[in-house]
Amino acid sequence: MPWLRGNLHAHTTFSDGVKEPNELVAAYEALGYDFLAITDHENWIDDRYWSAIPRVSSKLLLFHGVELNWPRFDQHIGRVAGERETLHVLNHPARYHLSVAQTLERIRRIGAGGLTLDAIEVTETGQRHSIYESSEIPLVKVATDDAHGPIHFGRAWVEVDAKRDRDAIIRAIRAGELRLGFAAD
Repeated sequence: MPWLRGNLHAHTTFSDGVKEPNELVAAYEALGYDFLAITDHENWIDDRYWSAIPRVSSKLLLFHGVELNWPRFDQHIGRVAGERETLHVLNHPARYHLSVAQTLERIRRIGAGGLTLDAIEVTETGQRHSIYESSEIPLVKVATDDAHGPIHFGRAWVEVDAKRDRDAIIRAIRAGELRLGFAAD
């Protein structure tokens, strides 16, 4: 089975992205991706978002998601939905300039607040921050490009050894059956 390449964190004009959903999808199709998660900010979207994204026609396997705002402190969490499975990702800790110890404390506090995290981004808008690849952080490491505009598209990705199925991809990521990819600078 060939490895599937995808991005788990992308934004459209429903929040702070510069591309309409169909334009964003077309850009990732042109890059040869197999799957894409659209995760617009929860505080910007309206009801149209939940009906518009599933209607986008694509060769890609599209995940419908949202970027959550953690209510107790400034932190974004990606929620990527499959058919039955949901992946929760601690998004861009580098944006908050977190040390490993501060990252661990956030993971603990979010868990105590009732949300179990599956993964952590080791990137900030596609730029690798190896501090978050530490084995001390007990989450699967993922690379995303947090796509807001074309400058971000294709900068970082995950590849999974899974069948072309949303839930299978999420299960592979949770199991750590993935590899990270980064564009050459």
